[in-house]
Amino acid sequence: MSSTPLSAAAGSASLADLTAPAASDVADRARRFGGVTRLYGAPALETFERAHVAVIGIGGVGSWVAEALARSAIGTLTLIDLDNVAESNTNRQIHALDGNYGKPKVEAMAERIKLIDPACDVRLVEDFVEPSNFDALLGGGFDFVVDAIDSVRTKTALIAWCVEHRVPLITVGGAGGQLDPTRIRIDDLALTIQDPLLSKVRGQLRKHHGFPRGPKARFKVSAVYSDEPLIYPEAAVCDIDNEAEHVSTSPGHQGPVGLNCAGFGSSVCVTASFGFAAAAYVLRALAHRGAAG
Repeated sequence: MSSTPLSAAAGSASLADLTAPAASDVADRARRFGGVTRLYGAPALETFERAHVAVIGIGGVGSWVAEALARSAIGTLTLIDLDNVAESNTNRQIHALDGNYGKPKVEAMAERIKLIDPACDVRLVEDFVEPSNFDALLGGGFDFVVDAIDSVRTKTALIAWCVEHRVPLITVGGAGGQLDPTRIRIDDLALTIQDPLLSKVRGQLRKHHGFPRGPKARFKVSAVYSDEPLIYPEAAVCDIDNEAEHVSTSPGHQGPVGLNCAGFGSSVCVTASFGFAAAAYVLRALAHRGAAG
């Protein structure tokens, strides 16, 4: 596991220079984020600048979450992922560019964030979250956690941990196999539809973590999902163990449930919109918190 600030992780003098405040820092910041202030208000901007948000999973959804939060003046961002940028990410991940292929996703995303907001404190964790490291990675007092994980088991455990420890969280469902970003919704996790990933997570939360059952039951966990019916490939492209993380891609069965869109086609119009919806939810919640004092 590696957890480092950007300047140490990147090992680059030019990136280190970006972290140094300029003489005209205050005026520059007002120009960069004046639009945020005019929309949300000065108290909200101050809350954003003090906020520490973790984005877990820096892929087709999480990379756009991080982008949106950085462009909204969030003061501290912790990026958690162990994957590297690959050419196959190009159609849906913002950091998938020539020059970044093979680079850790957290590093590529952090370099981009420092160009957006040099004052942002970007913390990198090159690791996958799992129950054994939740306390170490997430026990530091985050103002919000964005769950863009594609593993049913880990996603389930993370949600349960955040609820138990009262860490504000928004979870994101599967973003593959969909075309229409206007079908994206945010609702209680208990109410999501057309989402095999969240359906399986919901079942595991009820079975193993005591989450409530019944048509009127609510989990009090917000989830981003789409109510658009899934578009399956013409032929199944993977045969994944149904008892592990995924289920059959055959018509009439749930498709692969990962945010990584394995087996499904994917559109950046949808994956980015999932990320923007999650980021917007976080910003509204933080702004409300700031207004409440």
